[in-house]
Amino acid sequence: MNKNSSHILAAAITKAASKQTYYTIRLFVDRGRIADAYRAYGYFRWVDDLIDDETGAQDDKIVFARRQQDLLEACYRGETANDLRPEEWMLVDLIRADTETNSGLQLYLRHMMAVMLFDAERRGRIVSQAELSEYTRNLATAVTEALHYFIGHDDPTPHHQDRYVAVTAAHITHMLRDAHSDAEAGYFNIPGEVLQRRGISPQDVESDAFQEWVCSQVRLARQSFEAGRACTAQVKSLRCRLAGYAYIARFEWLLQVIERDNYCLRAAYPERKSVRTSLWMAWSTLTSLPKHGAARL
Repeated sequence: MNKNSSHILAAAITKAASKQTYYTIRLFVDRGRIADAYRAYGYFRWVDDLIDDETGAQDDKIVFARRQQDLLEACYRGETANDLRPEEWMLVDLIRADTETNSGLQLYLRHMMAVMLFDAERRGRIVSQAELSEYTRNLATAVTEALHYFIGHDDPTPHHQDRYVAVTAAHITHMLRDAHSDAEAGYFNIPGEVLQRRGISPQDVESDAFQEWVCSQVRLARQSFEAGRACTAQVKSLRCRLAGYAYIARFEWLLQVIERDNYCLRAAYPERKSVRTSLWMAWSTLTSLPKHGAARL
């Protein structure tokens, strides 16, 4: 499979899965990195969809996730197998183009692969707070490093303790949003320690104890978003800041809805795709921009 073919496939997967992500990449990513940004999203979208597929045995999904991890390691050793699927060539082409030592792309790939493997292995079992914290840490590291690798790459970005907090907050919010559907699929986003202490099950999302836990998570996400917003304000690239603020706005909107619902989680939030919600997110993004200081595109 040639490199252009993997680009076309990756762009098609991205557009079919998330038009918002597809156009965000087209508008904000550095011109020379657009194809690789589609590969990065498209590859893991494909992996995640196969792992989440309701059909097939869990053992097979774990074998599949480990195959992907082995492929990643082989590629960074300069090895390439011959029996690859078309989607796996997206990963091969990404790594072949990665010439930086300890690049943001490599951090993204390794941490996101850890997220995929954990999802494959955790299905059907209660997980601990430590496991969920590590899960969130891997996801936050992956997404943050990808953002700074693909957008405004040539501008220095903040490297301090708050670098990952915005995406950490987003992942906390994301797990609240999907608590219903994830529990039905066998993914439990509430720690086993909380379930045991409160005497509830992962399906008891309407119980007072579950809602109290949701309230604590919303407060944690709010605090983390505040720190993340301040960190984003230090980024020199205007495109990167806009993308960061837009990402935050998507999840802050959801926090508002959960608060209005008195911390009772719903099975779905269809209004998040409405025009009104899109306008609110755009307003929140633009008004987050600092009122001073020069910005670079």
